Amino acid sequence: MLRFDDLALRRGPLLLFQSMTLQLHAGWRVGISGRNGAGKSSLLALVAGDLQPDAGHFERPKNWTLAWVKQEVEALDVTALDYVLDGDVEFRQIERDLAAAEAAHDGMRLAELHGRLLAIDGYAAHARAGALLHGLGFAAGAETRNVRDFSGGWRMRLNLAQALMCRSDLLLLDEPTNHLDLDAVIWLEGWLKKYTGTLLVISHDREFLDAVATHMLSIAEQRVELFAGNLTGYERKRSERLAQQQSMLEKQQRERAHLQSFVDRFRAKASKARQAQSRIKALERMVDIAPVRAASTIRFEFRKPAAMPDPLLRLDETAAGYGERRVLDRIKFNLVPGDRVALLGANGAGKSTLIKLLAGQLAPMGGEMIAARDLKIGYFAQHQLEQLHAKSTAVEHLLELDPALGERGARDFLGGFGFVGDRALEPVAPFSGGEKARLCLALTVYQKPNLLLLDEPTNHLDLDMREALTEALNDYEGALVLVSHDRALIRTCCTTLLHVGGGRVADYDGDLDDYARIVQRANAEDVGSAAAPAAPGKSRKEQRRDRADARTKAAPAGDAAAEERERVAKQRSLRKQLADLEKRMAALEADKRALDAKLADSAFYAGASTAQMLELSQQSNVLAADIGTTEEAWLAAQHELEQTETA
Repeated sequence: MLRFDDLALRRGPLLLFQSMTLQLHAGWRVGISGRNGAGKSSLLALVAGDLQPDAGHFERPKNWTLAWVKQEVEALDVTALDYVLDGDVEFRQIERDLAAAEAAHDGMRLAELHGRLLAIDGYAAHARAGALLHGLGFAAGAETRNVRDFSGGWRMRLNLAQALMCRSDLLLLDEPTNHLDLDAVIWLEGWLKKYTGTLLVISHDREFLDAVATHMLSIAEQRVELFAGNLTGYERKRSERLAQQQSMLEKQQRERAHLQSFVDRFRAKASKARQAQSRIKALERMVDIAPVRAASTIRFEFRKPAAMPDPLLRLDETAAGYGERRVLDRIKFNLVPGDRVALLGANGAGKSTLIKLLAGQLAPMGGEMIAARDLKIGYFAQHQLEQLHAKSTAVEHLLELDPALGERGARDFLGGFGFVGDRALEPVAPFSGGEKARLCLALTVYQKPNLLLLDEPTNHLDLDMREALTEALNDYEGALVLVSHDRALIRTCCTTLLHVGGGRVADYDGDLDDYARIVQRANAEDVGSAAAPAAPGKSRKEQRRDRADARTKAAPAGDAAAEERERVAKQRSLRKQLADLEKRMAALEADKRALDAKLADSAFYAGASTAQMLELSQQSNVLAADIGTTEEAWLAAQHELEQTETA
């Protein structure tokens, strides 16, 4: 177990928490909550051994293997798969020892090492690493690319995969969902629920903590408290306790006022002096009950737009993409005031492409996109955090938008986003990710948009700010299009779900729970098919047919009463559809092979710009998604054809 005895921790002169005495038992999955700056990451650093307590004692079993996600990763010339495999230190050591034993022709040592490799499931290590990469959203073929070829966000996913690869007793995760999309978050939840070690995870994602945590650690007002249950259970208990504390405070204040009134009336009377002195002593002995502090000081609202045209934006058979490659095609929908739209879909399917199209950062490649004359777009994306001026203050950023506002007006507005006192006048360079996200959100809000485009707005935001954002969005009068892995935000703010995939944008008829079940089922099928070896000598096309045959055998029989004419016509139509899909599959696979060959060529990276590398990587992800969609369509058509033939 992890044992904390009367522990205190500081960061410089700042006391983070004190008098921490508790035990965390093996196998617990502990969520850590608290405002930004409360000391959550410092607590993980203490558990990892990077920090020492300023008072008290911390004890961790010496034989426990620790896994902790690195915050940075070098631009290494090793493949993504090898980088993930490095997370299993013992497996890598056995590999080296096997090479040495083979060179020395030491049969006994080889037998011993192979026995240990079997014991740690080392023969499946490569398959486990591949499954981790797939679950975290890496496209097929990405495992062969070098680490240096990935962007910062994807390198953080590689770090997470490496930590999960470790066969650890203790796993420490600090905001693991920040760089993930919804599909990957759902996969990570399932993985962590099966984790048998002890987990400490910092997260502000409400549904993620509810799904994963068995216990909660709360850090607030320099105190650390342990609660059994998930985040919702913790908040219920905390609310009950705060209500009881407020009731006790009010009772104490009434009692104190009554005693003081008696003292004031009778202190000067000799006949009552004894009773007055007794009440004075009672007042002195009374232990003050702390007042209940406000849960959050962050409150803001979207400013009323100057105009509200209807519709705001219309897309008619619109296409979008990069270069000559179309990512999305035949997009058709209107956006009107009051719309609340969330975009669902796998990584690389085109959600951010659609957002950029709506924001005007990508020109349509076909069809029409008609904007209202008074359309005012507010666009929030993670890359905006990097575009803040490092030496400018929050006030200066706002005055750049509206010089007439003045410093006092700017400070008043920014105060609603938590920039109070001198913080609004300090350069943004040392700001935390959460503070930078709050500032970008404040700048977006100030512009009075009537169409709001939010691409992962909650990354780095704590629960208080997420709740403030949710409340503000619910009162917002314009249209909202949202991409987020925060399901609580989607559930509360969005009424329309659109699925982006296979080059199309379509209404999603289910809810988020339905979507999660589909993602989980797809992940389970992918893991199963990856583990099953392909039949020797069979082409990919034949393997797809075999899988279709297997599904057909398990499927219920078709309608035997269908007329023969209709059955023959349907078979002819399905065979044509299958032929067209096979042609499309062959073309897509040829394009993917050519693109992957270029991405694997070291000469390309010598002369290519970052933008070119990113564009090719995005094209590869799009092709992988198209191949998967086409294959599923082929399987569905083959399944339907087999049903008509056996009817």
